[in-house]
Amino acid sequence: MGTPDFSVAALRALAEAGHEIAAVYSQPPRKSGRGQKRRTSPVQAYAECQGWTVFTPKNFHDPAELANFAALEADIAVVVAYGLILPQALLDAPRFGCLNIHASLLPRWRGAAPIHRAIMAGDAQTGVCIMQMDAGLDTGPVRLRRALDIAAQETTAELHDRLAALGAAAIVDVLADLPGHPPEAQPDLGICYAQKIDKSEARIDWTRPALEVDRQIRALSPFPGAWCELAGQRMKLLASQTGQGSGAPGQVLGGFEVACGQGSVTITRLQLAGKTAQTAAEFLQGHALPEELI
Repeated sequence: MGTPDFSVAALRALAEAGHEIAAVYSQPPRKSGRGQKRRTSPVQAYAECQGWTVFTPKNFHDPAELANFAALEADIAVVVAYGLILPQALLDAPRFGCLNIHASLLPRWRGAAPIHRAIMAGDAQTGVCIMQMDAGLDTGPVRLRRALDIAAQETTAELHDRLAALGAAAIVDVLADLPGHPPEAQPDLGICYAQKIDKSEARIDWTRPALEVDRQIRALSPFPGAWCELAGQRMKLLASQTGQGSGAPGQVLGGFEVACGQGSVTITRLQLAGKTAQTAAEFLQGHALPEELI
């Protein structure tokens, strides 16, 4: 049960490990793009290519949907970034319940955007947990946790891919020896929530310290993309690192180094509205920066 790209790695790993895929659940196709065409999710697209049965209910309010799920007589359900609330009746239907791959070291960063929030907060480490699901929001006991360090210049896109691979390997290991990974209750200390990213968080405030601006840029890359204005146009900043310079907030110090409230950031990758992403060096070959960015 999953929807975005993050979920595909686990689905592929389960099949390659020899598990029988009784069915795949994903969110319904959604309209997107300028033409508002209905697009299937990455999980649905991958599952259909493999010839698996795919269900895309809007929710599980209809008893018929719950009955359809129970009729699969599944041993276990693996849930990865599915995006729908699962009622207790569904959680109880598989023989061994439902296991969730969550992209944080619970109880830190329960909720919708754990990868973004870990980078934005400046966490040195994150990881994945294989959690036995209950009716709460990421509150279930954990069967396995695996950690990794967050690199100094890592973006959400890069960390996403590493965590997807880590989670896929972890769920295979748990299912290979379920009794050997008994569920352990989450600690009561260290609970925090990863609220969904709001687009209002994306505009850069150059008066903030460079460490915070750098984290904002990397955490929101590639989506929704931290941004500032250039000649009245929105410019997404997709990768950065802290610099050594200083000046008035927003002042361009040379190259693509910009002064912040404390310190500076050097932009290494960006995207102008309506254009493809490019490195800062490529951009500077054809554009001149103003003395100050807003």
